[in-house]
Amino acid sequence: MKSKMIFGFHAVTSRLRHEASSVEEIYVDASRQDGRMQDLLIAAKSMNVRVIQVDDQRLSNIVGTRRHQGVVAKAGELSLARNLDELLDAIEGPPLLLVLDGITDPHNLGACLRVADGAGAHAVIAPKDRAVGLNATAAKVASGAAETVPYITVTNLARTLRELKERDIWLIGTSDEAEKNLYQADFSGPAAIVMGSEGEGMRRLTRETCDMLVSIPMFGSVESLNVSVASGVTLFEARRQRMVKP
Repeated sequence: MKSKMIFGFHAVTSRLRHEASSVEEIYVDASRQDGRMQDLLIAAKSMNVRVIQVDDQRLSNIVGTRRHQGVVAKAGELSLARNLDELLDAIEGPPLLLVLDGITDPHNLGACLRVADGAGAHAVIAPKDRAVGLNATAAKVASGAAETVPYITVTNLARTLRELKERDIWLIGTSDEAEKNLYQADFSGPAAIVMGSEGEGMRRLTRETCDMLVSIPMFGSVESLNVSVASGVTLFEARRQRMVKP
């Protein structure tokens, strides 16, 4: 089983909580003795996960950043659905998906995964090329959501969108130029919310494949929202509609 490094308290504790058997070992900063670290050590011990005490610099060298919070875990890949057909066949009720067209910032990807988890989205879908992968930074920002929300990468996004349409999943793209806003759209049925990349927005073919485009009404001086914030606003509107639908 292929291993990867995850870091930060949220990411590591979430992995222990959801699939401790996949954690091979945990490296911790030997100088950190606070309550949060003690709780992590107790959890690791109760799950028979090996803990290795090292210094801060060793942790930084392992993950390539100093923002590790003193904890890094070596873990195997999760058994989440990584295939679109497998995912869709297992969903009960109307699917709610988030599609990211070319997100290149791992912080934005991590935040999108976090809001997708919070809104109960069934998966996040993204192209393999011209987009950031689910690296350690994205997993840390996701605060555990990378362990619970399937992140499915596809070779051809436009073809994947057409396959979603063939399954009667409504494609709702977001655009500042859309005539309708998201409060005028119906998210209560099977839906995939499509977000464009930072700065560039959706690519032309992605935009043309969508069934409809909606905007997020802006009432202040800024023209647009960060992609993760926009994802959260739209996903939670979809969740609100599903909660009130009789």
